Amino acid sequence: MSIVVRDLTGLGEWSAASALYRSVFGYDQAEFGISPRLLAALRENAGSVLGAFDGGELVGFCYGFSAVEAGELYHYSQAAVVAPSAQGTGVGRRLKQAQAETARATGARTMRWTFDPYALRNAHFNFTVLGATAIRFLPDYYDDGASDRLLVSWDLAAPHVPKHECTTVTTPANDTTAAPDPTDRAALRRDLIEQFKTAHLVRVERHHNQATYTFERTTR
Repeated sequence: MSIVVRDLTGLGEWSAASALYRSVFGYDQAEFGISPRLLAALRENAGSVLGAFDGGELVGFCYGFSAVEAGELYHYSQAAVVAPSAQGTGVGRRLKQAQAETARATGARTMRWTFDPYALRNAHFNFTVLGATAIRFLPDYYDDGASDRLLVSWDLAAPHVPKHECTTVTTPANDTTAAPDPTDRAALRRDLIEQFKTAHLVRVERHHNQATYTFERTTR
């Protein structure tokens, strides 16, 4: 594949990105779509609206916006999607790297996003490939009964290297999912809530039929 990642421009490309987003996630409800007009506004106002093209075909898309917490300016990545035909080819990494460049241009030193804490492939990408750190556990983030999320922070200067005491939590896992059994899921959820009171999550690894979550104690 010969992939080009660049800013998306014009109604046609913003609409194509919106269609790709709904297709990849399987959304058929109108309220779960992305307005092309929103993408236009983000692009014009310190946001990120990026696409990955294979030839003339849009095969990946991400978007985000500038945000502030406690005086820290960061870039929040709302979503990144890759077409099934391009998954596993490095498109996701290319999109994140391009989004990081956009974030740096606004003055941000970190980038944040959320992901499913039980999705092992996403965990590998976020922690092992990018070197991000999960700073919060957000139970039922979207208030729909099935949307636990981890909030990660990615240092745009360098990947995180643990410097403090680490503890671990283990749970059964299959090839793609940690704690697929409801009883195990409930136990892991309780552990995550407890651990994040005093620690950040820095790694998730699967060995055989078990996933290990490694937490670094915070200094507070």
